[in-house]
Amino acid sequence: MKMRSLHLIVFFIISFGKASKSSEDGFCSESDEKSKPIYWKVTNPTLSPSHLQDLPGYTRSVYKRDHALITPESHVYSPLPDWKNTLGAYLVTPAMGSHFVMYLAKMKDMSSSALPPQDIERLVFVVEGAVTLTNTSSSSKKLTVDSYAYLPPNFYHSLDCVESATLVVFERRYEHLRSHTTELIVGSTDERPLLETPGEIFELRKLLPVSLAYDFNIHIMDFQPGEFLNVKEVHYNQHGLLLLEGQGIYRLGDNWYPVQAGDVIWMAPFVPQWYAALGKTRSRYLLYKDVNRNPL
Repeated sequence: MKMRSLHLIVFFIISFGKASKSSEDGFCSESDEKSKPIYWKVTNPTLSPSHLQDLPGYTRSVYKRDHALITPESHVYSPLPDWKNTLGAYLVTPAMGSHFVMYLAKMKDMSSSALPPQDIERLVFVVEGAVTLTNTSSSSKKLTVDSYAYLPPNFYHSLDCVESATLVVFERRYEHLRSHTTELIVGSTDERPLLETPGEIFELRKLLPVSLAYDFNIHIMDFQPGEFLNVKEVHYNQHGLLLLEGQGIYRLGDNWYPVQAGDVIWMAPFVPQWYAALGKTRSRYLLYKDVNRNPL
């Protein structure tokens, strides 16, 4: 208990002590932040790995039986198998109990993707830069920040990058359901309609159709400062979450975690979960959720 309290004290000393320094040390004024591109803090978090260099061994990351918080200072990048000139950091994998894979792909100059294994479906979401999606059945499509593409299983495609880009990628083995089939989907968050959220006040968009063909969906959830989830959720669905903007407090089980843009969370089935947005700006997170299949 004493060690946990010490960690919290160290965290707040770093957060608020560093925040008082000039933008030369990695912090920007509110006016500076408004001039930055959307989601820039995913790859440039307020509490970045460089800010923890004077605390050897310290990390905010936590791994438990039913959840994990993976923060930027713990990301380990290595060449992605068969991708060209691309580094990846695997953040959620079946080794921790999930049925999906979630990773960040940092594509460098003149880079390209590889195909996923047989029967694996893929969704990519651009958080930095731009890539070009090509396939044999349609013309090339440019994906910029806040754009995404769903690639059905066994669908030939390539993602090519001329300069640099950062993608968050979700992959899972497609679970067939009778004669239902999925199809290529390319879009952007702002094209998706706001959906009703009975009993809640956050804004919700879904990137994929809700039809039975799709065995997962990606939710984009927006919270204004001070807003929070009304329902303290406990359910069979798994989640993989990337905080795209803002900061807040996430409850996972009996643990309460300060979180910020760039943090990743894995939630196993039935772990109690709840979120409240803090700070002065909007919180937005991207959330994987398995749907439309019998949990047996």
